[in-house]
Amino acid sequence: MSLTREQVEKVSLLARLRLSDAELETMTTQLSAIVGYIEQLAELDTDSIQPMAHAVELHNVFRADEVKPSVARSEMLANAPSADGECYLVPAVLGD
Repeated sequence: MSLTREQVEKVSLLARLRLSDAELETMTTQLSAIVGYIEQLAELDTDSIQPMAHAVELHNVFRADEVKPSVARSEMLANAPSADGECYLVPAVLGD
């Protein structure tokens, strides 16, 4: 199956893309090739293939939520341009 120029124009309109005539020709050729590749995939016999949700088998990829020591407050405040020993000091943006 190949795409027609009108179909590619409709897709570009839906995607809000303004394509020149040359770009439409190029896109029509390239999208037709992509559809052709997809049709090749449809020819594969997948009856013996188990369906899967991911290409790679994944398990819980999140680390355990454990409390760990953090950087000391004094070290964090040492990098601030202005601090009062407890918090960063920033200029007022909403007035005094």
